[in-house]
Amino acid sequence: MLDKLRSFFDKYLSVEQASPEDIEHALRVAASVLMIEVMKMDFEIKDEEQEQILLLIKEEFELSDDDATALYDVATDKALFATDFHEFTRLLNEHYSVEQKVRLVRLLWKVALADGKVHAYEEHLIRRISDLMHLRHSEYIQAKLAELHSME
Repeated sequence: MLDKLRSFFDKYLSVEQASPEDIEHALRVAASVLMIEVMKMDFEIKDEEQEQILLLIKEEFELSDDDATALYDVATDKALFATDFHEFTRLLNEHYSVEQKVRLVRLLWKVALADGKVHAYEEHLIRRISDLMHLRHSEYIQAKLAELHSME
């Protein structure tokens, strides 16, 4: 499964005419990479954040535990070698609606809030990703407030 996901993502990035299945896998990896990057921004990888990402991957993409873990592993590998976020946000911009992008920003906030506090670097990264996905500031704020209120 891990090799299959890796090859789907690599194939999509190098070939413009990918199958819908390949694109869906690449989108899942891209979204997961961004979640992992938020987790890493405060220079601590906490169990709560890792568990939150695995849960979000499983629920958001309707995957089994094993498939969610495999996707997490692929995304971790991609995040390790990523030089910037453009390759991931470009892919999301090409295929996600505004509503899906806002949903992803909400997921990023869930990761940032998993340990009970939001580090300034996490907030900055989420804002930057929102900008790269061409979301309006009001959409970013709406997603942020929705997640902050869900914590109460």
